Amino acid sequence: MTIESQVETLEISITQAKKYVDKLNSVMNLLKNKDFNEFIEEGYFKQEASRLVLLKADPAMQKPEDQAAIIRSIDAIGAFRQYISNTIQMGRMMEKSMQEDEVTRDELLMESE
Repeated sequence: MTIESQVETLEISITQAKKYVDKLNSVMNLLKNKDFNEFIEEGYFKQEASRLVLLKADPAMQKPEDQAAIIRSIDAIGAFRQYISNTIQMGRMMEKSMQEDEVTRDELLMESE
């Protein structure tokens, strides 16, 4: 593989990694936002999750269809929280990968001069 093709491959990798890093930065900005924290972190992830858990035990909500609806809502909260966590984890991994690829690309370019 030529240096030019190696550099091109690294550039593509850097561009793809940057998309994940941009998502990471967006999520981190959201997590710093007071409104997001009040509405999502406190309101949805904590208060709504707690309400649903208590509702699940409510004697008036024991019909199979009510229980299924509650479980779907609890699962939705977990899925959204997992999406945020996965976005952060992938962004951090891609941030590191992008930095390593940039160093490698720069070294290859210096060798080719």
